[in-house]
Amino acid sequence: VQLVESGGGLVQAGGSLRLSCAASGRFVSIDDMAWYRQAPGKQRELVSTITSGGNKNYADSVKGRFTISRDNGKNMVYLQMNSLKPEDTAVYYCNADVRPNWSRATNYWGQGTQVTVSS
Repeated sequence: VQLVESGGGLVQAGGSLRLSCAASGRFVSIDDMAWYRQAPGKQRELVSTITSGGNKNYADSVKGRFTISRDNGKNMVYLQMNSLKPEDTAVYYCNADVRPNWSRATNYWGQGTQVTVSS
């Protein structure tokens, strides 16, 4: 199973970016999917989660600005980021609980995509 992120880049404060994450490989289903981020010198933090049924949660720091969504048919998760701030600068990681068969899920990480917000 592989998770591959895309969509990062450099944007000015107030701008928008849309991150995508595609899951590939052999599996039967994906449970929760999430986005994390890690800024230089800081611990990795949870940004947003979405269940297979579409229930969403957000970190307080991104509520009202970021929107998570997923396409179960395409095995993808997205993060629409609006009103970006310099403090959103970080490497963003996709995370997913994937079931390679009908037993318990295994947690996977993507390689990360850099988001840089200039002031």
